[in-house]
Amino acid sequence: MLDTNVKKVKASELELTEKVVNINRVTKVTKGGRTFGFSALVVVGDGNGIVGHGLGKALEVSEAISKGIDDAKKNLIKVPVKNGAIPHEQLAKYGGGKVLIKPASPGTGVIAGGAMRAVLETVGVKDVLAKSQGSANKHNVVKATIKALSLMRDPMTVAEHRGINLSKVFKG
Repeated sequence: MLDTNVKKVKASELELTEKVVNINRVTKVTKGGRTFGFSALVVVGDGNGIVGHGLGKALEVSEAISKGIDDAKKNLIKVPVKNGAIPHEQLAKYGGGKVLIKPASPGTGVIAGGAMRAVLETVGVKDVLAKSQGSANKHNVVKATIKALSLMRDPMTVAEHRGINLSKVFKG
């Protein structure tokens, strides 16, 4: 699922902000009546290149959100964000969700839809153009966005991988 260049991060040494992307109410009908449950899709990040997502399920909304935050802290990855910008364009797909992320000039802001916006803001990207091209399912859009961010490589990594000088990476 995720690329090999993904760096896992420990949540204990970071100050993370969390965003609730979606809360879903589900109903189980039994002989005694209806039992309501909730699931919460949560994205956490430090605003400086670290992001993770999680899903929490419980009988109460607040408990589902806290479970989602705990799950998200287990799935943190490091993304190469420099000065609030991403290094290059990236396309990724997860299930029916397909996303395109492009770097934008400074001052553009985050041009993205709901679920993608939450991920991009928590990771700390300030200037980006993003488009969700496939399914609008928030779970798949969040996972596709995080997959696209995990596939990003900074110029130093590319130069090291190719075994060439950093200046040759930009000359093409």
